[in-house]
Amino acid sequence: MNAHRHEAEGVDVAPRLLGPAEIRDLAELLDVTPTKKLGQNFVHDGNTVRRIVQTAGVRPGETVLEIGPGLGSLTLGLLEAGASVVAVEIDKRLAAQLPHTADIMQPGTSLTVVTGDAMRVTELPGIPTRLVANLPYNISVPVLLHLLEHFDSMQSGIVMVQAEVGYRLAAEPGSKVYGAPSVKAAWYGRWRTAGQVSRMVFWPVPNVDSVLVGFERGDAPGTEAERVATFALVDAAFQQRRKMLRQSLSTVLGGGSARATAVLESAGVDPQARGEQLTVADFLRIARAA
Repeated sequence: MNAHRHEAEGVDVAPRLLGPAEIRDLAELLDVTPTKKLGQNFVHDGNTVRRIVQTAGVRPGETVLEIGPGLGSLTLGLLEAGASVVAVEIDKRLAAQLPHTADIMQPGTSLTVVTGDAMRVTELPGIPTRLVANLPYNISVPVLLHLLEHFDSMQSGIVMVQAEVGYRLAAEPGSKVYGAPSVKAAWYGRWRTAGQVSRMVFWPVPNVDSVLVGFERGDAPGTEAERVATFALVDAAFQQRRKMLRQSLSTVLGGGSARATAVLESAGVDPQARGEQLTVADFLRIARAA
């Protein structure tokens, strides 16, 4: 990549972050056309990148995990902040180019690129303590839950996701958008929305809005076996979210609605309640009573 250069006090200085011109150069160099299949939308606004990094609270010297770095917009912002970045990229062309881009625009920084599918990664170089990513919209929730399950060193993070998904992740019980992702995310800690992101900072411009969602990991409320059992109950409850729990959980608990009613009452949960009214702790009590 030939970085565009700007005159500053008579010195030829390379830009430290990617702008629209650099994004176009890289895409042309790599013959990359963003695909919906991979959920690729590249950020080309430096102010947005720095805002994400600042919102995430990235500190110099810490190891940050980035998923789907793409052309490197957010990667460069993390490196600029002094983080050691471990970036997982499924596209081999993008993964191969990223270290070269970092060498040109953020020389002397620490970047490790893992070429692979984030949904299959179970080991990483280094010990990431923070997740900062512009997640592919089509798999954002499964990727998040996979990473939280397998990397308990990750104590906090900020992710950019489709607005609808972001509000669901941060929703409280009783909310209209509260659902299975809300409950499962809550198993791992506390979640919050942290601001909207304009569609116009992406190339190509997506047809959906984006939000930043932050999390702080807490202690797991139960064992791994209990998590699996709890998540199965959550899935059953929200697959039929308009039905009362004694009906929606009858199959997964076995024995029909009578058995489900007995388990729910044993757990201190109203059999006539619906899944959208329950916290993750409520679902865990049901799993333990089953």
